[in-house]
Amino acid sequence: MSLPRPPLLLVTDRKQARSTLEEILAASFAAGCRWASVREKDLPADEQVALAKRLAGIARDWNARLTLHGDPVLARQAEIDGVHLSADADWSAARRVLGAGALIGVSIHSAEAARSLDPALVDYAVAGPAYPTASKPGYGPALGAAGIAGIVRVSAVPIIAIGGIAADPVAEMREAGAAGVAVMGGIMRAADPATEMRGLLAALAAGASSSGSAHQPRAR
Repeated sequence: MSLPRPPLLLVTDRKQARSTLEEILAASFAAGCRWASVREKDLPADEQVALAKRLAGIARDWNARLTLHGDPVLARQAEIDGVHLSADADWSAARRVLGAGALIGVSIHSAEAARSLDPALVDYAVAGPAYPTASKPGYGPALGAAGIAGIVRVSAVPIIAIGGIAADPVAEMREAGAAGVAVMGGIMRAADPATEMRGLLAALAAGASSSGSAHQPRAR
């Protein structure tokens, strides 16, 4: 399964959001984002499904893809594009639940975890925190460009960098080999999410041009 284009993942957090998630995703998609994931795991299961269904309607309007952080069964019930899993989740079970056409990702924090990634089960991994992050203060230590590069070198799937991502560090992440970036608080807290998103996407496009061809995962 190929990554959405552009490879920028917007992760939701309604507790940080300055407006509704519907408004933020609509503004972000209008600015060019084509990939978002619903990360509201503290909500009851039925509320997660209902929220994902509402946001999926907005995503479809922009031909964008929507996934869910958490339970693949809820992602299937919401009829969205896939799921994002924790590192200790059952990747095989998620693939069985959602099928070959689903977009399945996993969170990792080290090269050791990256070595275990199975491209038959997962399509990408989100690695972080790349930098210190206001969304999860104290979570780390930050990997930096060298840490992301080390993860990329041993990974059989594309790596998406997360944590403290703003326009300025995007080029550094691309130079480190990251296939793309993920952002949460920078967009959720933005007074103008569309403008913030356009800046990130411009930096991502510039970084892709300067870093040459897209990262090719290592051979198995």
